[in-house]
Amino acid sequence: MAGLLKKPLKLALVQLAASADKSANLSHTKSKVLEASRAGASLIVLPECFNSPYGCQYFPSYAETLLPSPPSESQSPSFHALSSWAKETKAYIVGGSIPEIVPDTKKYYNTSLVFSPEGKLLATHRKVHLFDIDIPGKITFKESEVLSPGNKVTLVDIPPYGKIAIAICYDIRFPELATIAARKGCFLLLYPGAFNLTTGALHWSLQARARAMDNQVYVALCSPARDMKATYNAWGHSMAVDPNAQVLVEAGENEEIVYADLKETAIEETRKGIPLYTQRRFDVYPDVSKGDVKFDE
Repeated sequence: MAGLLKKPLKLALVQLAASADKSANLSHTKSKVLEASRAGASLIVLPECFNSPYGCQYFPSYAETLLPSPPSESQSPSFHALSSWAKETKAYIVGGSIPEIVPDTKKYYNTSLVFSPEGKLLATHRKVHLFDIDIPGKITFKESEVLSPGNKVTLVDIPPYGKIAIAICYDIRFPELATIAARKGCFLLLYPGAFNLTTGALHWSLQARARAMDNQVYVALCSPARDMKATYNAWGHSMAVDPNAQVLVEAGENEEIVYADLKETAIEETRKGIPLYTQRRFDVYPDVSKGDVKFDE
């Protein structure tokens, strides 16, 4: 498992507030992406639903057509914006997520796009686990009323650094995704996500640190900024956690870019001190990464 991260990497988590105006959102996001690039970030991550408000009532009106790829600019202005930003900054960009529609099936997805420094689409991740919860007296939310789930684990090679995994928000509550990604050689698990004021207070930091602790890799969560005038109030607190489950950096509630310097020796040092990777008992329980894992839709 040596050398998962091949060289030091500066990570930027761009915590944004989205308005009802998609064009304004894209323009504002571009300014923040350029700011992160000027600060030296080689991997820039945006939040869940960075181009639109978050909510089941918004997904259909903001959804963009991504297939067949590449879409036209009128079909997906967000796709072309992300591609151009990546090319301009010469950075890897994880485009948080956007609402996607497949016109032939009339299905909607919550979809993340990853672009190379050349502006090439490297990967697409559709949210696998839909956010359907009901906490009495607190919050009820059912993404499945509008969205359909994705059907794969998403791993992305980002030379010369190594391999990362992309998942979205509620996906973090399912440790199998993280375990599979880590055992397939990822140095970083990335989760654009919009936890709310109830689940954020309970589990946001806990989930990030738990996924890092269990797998001894870097974990980063990128949230929208909190807007108490919006219909959905995001938790904020975008954060990066090291392989020893220590919080490297954490944003507050408002718009902010936070940075983390990922060291190429941290994973191996952590695993040497607490050698979970040589102590697992696959003669007692199964290795989930060796099962019927889907890496393609």
